[in-house]
Amino acid sequence: MKLSAKMPTICHTKKKTDKRHIQDPASQRLTWNKPPVNVLVIRKIRDDSLVEPFKELCRFLVEEKQMMVYVERRVADDATLSKDEAFGSIRNQLCTFREGYDDISDCIDLIICLGGDGTLLYASSLFQGSVPPVMAFHLGSLGFLTPFKFESYKTEVAKVLEGNAAITLRSRLKVKVVKDMLQRTGQQLTSREPQLEPNGLLPHGHTNSEAGKVTLQLQVLNEVVVDRGPSSYLSNVDLYLDGRLITSVQGDGVIVSTPTGSTAYAAAAGASMIHPNVPAIMVTPICPHSLSFRPIVVPAGVELMITLSPDARNNVWVSFDGRRRQEIQHGDCIKITTSCYPVPSICCHDLVYDWFESLAQCLHWNVRKRQARLTDVSDSSDTEN
Repeated sequence: MKLSAKMPTICHTKKKTDKRHIQDPASQRLTWNKPPVNVLVIRKIRDDSLVEPFKELCRFLVEEKQMMVYVERRVADDATLSKDEAFGSIRNQLCTFREGYDDISDCIDLIICLGGDGTLLYASSLFQGSVPPVMAFHLGSLGFLTPFKFESYKTEVAKVLEGNAAITLRSRLKVKVVKDMLQRTGQQLTSREPQLEPNGLLPHGHTNSEAGKVTLQLQVLNEVVVDRGPSSYLSNVDLYLDGRLITSVQGDGVIVSTPTGSTAYAAAAGASMIHPNVPAIMVTPICPHSLSFRPIVVPAGVELMITLSPDARNNVWVSFDGRRRQEIQHGDCIKITTSCYPVPSICCHDLVYDWFESLAQCLHWNVRKRQARLTDVSDSSDTEN
């Protein structure tokens, strides 16, 4: 798989004025180095209405496109599929995997999601390195990240397999949680860190008593949420940018999000919505105990670090795209920067039209009853006598 896009360049001339070439979003197109063979189909779990679309899609990919289809084992073992004798021959050809046990990151050419936005977030979590192109069909509730209609799935999938599609590169956050056990006992810390597995977890049973650190590293598509958890006290965390203390956040918590995540929890907390092509990281407080704490946007290349303030009365909790929630104590820190592994999201039309269409259809952005035009100019208060 290859993404063809003209990279932004700045050409300096001898004149006083610079000639600047800004990347054209329309130049981000999907092209294949070789025809895709292996496709991962992700289906929303516990939704019986998706069983038939799932069977249709798998039959189309296996019989008509001669592709190797990968699905989760729990999806293939669904009782409804097991009882369907007509689907039995297709089901027997499906390749299955288990999340957390089987690494499929090097063998998938294309991902197709059936469901809501959660299916795209889940697909992102399966690939902690490079991510194959993702084609998402709107079969869920909101569907902000799922632009395709399933009614025309054969035509749309055929276009993608031919390489005729626009791409939105959705940036992710590279997040590292470091738990400094020895710091709490006042012992000397070293900078050595354990080697992580591909899924971002430490090797099973691994302990590093010498360094006293337990590290979790993840790729996050939407947001990292730090909140006060079950405590009735305000959370009190310090926010650092490139090693420099910027501010302390006193409130219910703080959201660090990608532009893709700006239309999720961050939007509910009062942040601006940012197009996914904008290289940025958003910092949004959750119910801050301050009248002047406004959400901010920082450059994509910086490193943010969040720690408990020394005078914090309680611990805080952190979650990543709503998953892997864990407690953060004194001496722990959360390091966040932009990942070099974005999610190539396939567009239905183009990356500008799709985004504004989602704003209008899913969030009803700027929906208002139209003002009627004046039928008589003399009715206007601005008309001179």
